[in-house]
Amino acid sequence: VQLQASGGGLVRVGGSLRLSCATTRSIIRYDAMAWYRRASGKQREPVAVLTRGGDANYADSVKGRFTISRDNAKKTVYLQMNNLKPEDTAVYYCSIIDDARFQWGKGTLVTVSS
Repeated sequence: VQLQASGGGLVRVGGSLRLSCATTRSIIRYDAMAWYRRASGKQREPVAVLTRGGDANYADSVKGRFTISRDNAKKTVYLQMNNLKPEDTAVYYCSIIDDARFQWGKGTLVTVSS
């Protein structure tokens, strides 16, 4: 399966972006879809996870600001990011999680300027 993330860019503090991750197969066949990010000099960290059943979980640092969602018909997962902060600057990756295995797509860069 191919994953293609898009929607990154440069935004000011307090601004919003919506990331998209399109897949080539039905996303509800997988255990979960997730967004991760890697800031410069840091390890990749989970941002949000959406299970097949529709349960969403978020990193504490993004709770109340980010929302993960999906469009099954479009085979696409989204990450709506509001009230962005400089510490949100990172390369964002989407992932398929299935049978405890991860599949990764290419990342998209989000830069939040102060």
